[in-house]
Amino acid sequence: PRPSTAASPRGGPETIMVATAAKLGAVLVDGEGTTVYLFVRDTGTASTCYTSCASIWPPVLTTGAPIAGTGATASLLGTTTRTDGKVEVTYAGHPLYYFIQDKKAGDTTGQGVNGFGAVWWVLSPAGAAITTK
Repeated sequence: PRPSTAASPRGGPETIMVATAAKLGAVLVDGEGTTVYLFVRDTGTASTCYTSCASIWPPVLTTGAPIAGTGATASLLGTTTRTDGKVEVTYAGHPLYYFIQDKKAGDTTGQGVNGFGAVWWVLSPAGAAITTK
């Protein structure tokens, strides 16, 4: 599964696109359909999730500019540089993360989880938190 690798297996740019999740509707996923999340504790594009947090919520990393796939808006995609120098994908200014317990495309087991000081939400195609559980 993607979360254990956290980076695009191609070693290139990561793709962010839209998929339909049960009960949640249209949500952002990576190029393999793995759900991505935002962390409410992050302010601006700077990530606050490191060490033990990043082992549970690995950042969505990219080499090169991320690519907008089906349903995603290219102008909302961006990147932020983490303290270790790796480049994390952002969408609408939110750093993006995987959840280690999502095992297959379409899993949203991290939705609404309160961990590491704040709540984690999936994102809509507009880049807003979807706060439905």
